[in-house]
Amino acid sequence: MSAAEGGLLLIRLTFGLLLAGHGAQKLFGIFGGSGLTATGRGFDALGYHPGKVFAVIGGLSELSGGLGLAVGLLTPLAAAAVIGVMINAMVTVSGANGLWIQNGGVEYNVSICVVALALTAVGPGRFSLDRFFPWRSGGWFPAAVALGVGGIGAAIALSI
Repeated sequence: MSAAEGGLLLIRLTFGLLLAGHGAQKLFGIFGGSGLTATGRGFDALGYHPGKVFAVIGGLSELSGGLGLAVGLLTPLAAAAVIGVMINAMVTVSGANGLWIQNGGVEYNVSICVVALALTAVGPGRFSLDRFFPWRSGGWFPAAVALGVGGIGAAIALSI
């Protein structure tokens, strides 16, 4: 294994599993999360109605997107799920607070979007389940698909 392949695997596993854990917090209340009922109330307070349905969508997007990135499976779609959730978070929670996280800003959300997008542009690497698919080597087209699908998904959720 080259250093580049090992580094890519390390980023995918760490980043993807942390995002999956975030989704599990929302859905199942594990890892210190509040669980689906409380998360649903939070989504209701943000204007997503019914909140519990949107909590499931958000939680599943983080869980499945994170797991997909971790194992390198359907990487463009996994990244799209993550990007869509982060766009929603920026619009409804952190966007009005500027850039920096200490002020509640978008810094964290932007960073997550960029990592997900970069993993798609670079490709998931040799040690991924995507190694048999055309997007295994990344490229601008898979990255554009991830950004476009994530943006469309976010727009749909925000318009509902």
